[in-house]
Amino acid sequence: MNPRKAAIIGCGFVGSSIAFSLIQRGLFSELVLLDVDWDKAEGEAMDLSHGLPYIAAMDVYAGTYDDVADCALIILTAGASQKPGETRLELIGKNVSILRSILPQITARPFEGILLLVSNPVDVLTYAAWRLSGYPAHRVMGSGTVLDTARLKYLLGEQLRVDSRSIHAGIMGEHGDSELAVWSGANVTGIPLSHFWELQGLRDYDAATGQLYESVRDSAYEIIHRKGATYYGIAMAVGRIAECILRDERAVLPVSVVLGGQYGLQGLSLSIPSIVGRRGVERILEIPLDPGERQALSHSAQQLLEVIAALDLP
Repeated sequence: MNPRKAAIIGCGFVGSSIAFSLIQRGLFSELVLLDVDWDKAEGEAMDLSHGLPYIAAMDVYAGTYDDVADCALIILTAGASQKPGETRLELIGKNVSILRSILPQITARPFEGILLLVSNPVDVLTYAAWRLSGYPAHRVMGSGTVLDTARLKYLLGEQLRVDSRSIHAGIMGEHGDSELAVWSGANVTGIPLSHFWELQGLRDYDAATGQLYESVRDSAYEIIHRKGATYYGIAMAVGRIAECILRDERAVLPVSVVLGGQYGLQGLSLSIPSIVGRRGVERILEIPLDPGERQALSHSAQQLLEVIAALDLP
């Protein structure tokens, strides 16, 4: 395995934006682009390569599945995109079919790296990829609610008039309509969020945070309504995940992981704070939740379990 080689499968808006994000970070020395439309992959590789003299020495090219065998990371973005008014879960039939066509091409090669799912609905597809691939659970993860968490931190930073990087708060559960904000543990550099709220002279904490949660949950719909698709935010989020893997940071990120009894849940993947490093999912963390949050997480899980039950997975 080449620890500085990655592949992106799917060169639409999301895949090409992720490629740009990875190149900007200078994480890899070799980046392979694959797409069902060869010309599209080759065109993106050419366009990206022309800027390399201003960034870093690396090789960016359109390739085939034979080129992914020695990758440390495969990022899968191929799939139908979310249309205006369509939920992520409504994409399931189209994108599971696409996943079924791609995975045998990967598993037929001696790939030993990390498989990162980005296509939606990412939690369902992460679980399906694990079942269909036969890879160990720690090597299969989804981008989960890493972007949702960034959206929450950004909006809180705007509200509190403080650098969003000083805010420790997160979204977990489904990357979708049933996701939940973990307010009970939210803080600003150790100061409980509710207390910091008061320090900044703000009022109506419960109502305001409820509105913030709804804004985060509905962000994708709002962006899709205005510009047709979301891709820059998720590209930066995936860049952060890739950075954690390549540099073995063991950082805590709310990626989509295969659950094996954590929180009393199994038979699905959910976005849960986890330690992410070179081996992929190093550890799934069971963080303290208040009763309302635990109930919301169970509700989110039930939504996905019903969808997974309808899939013909091995």
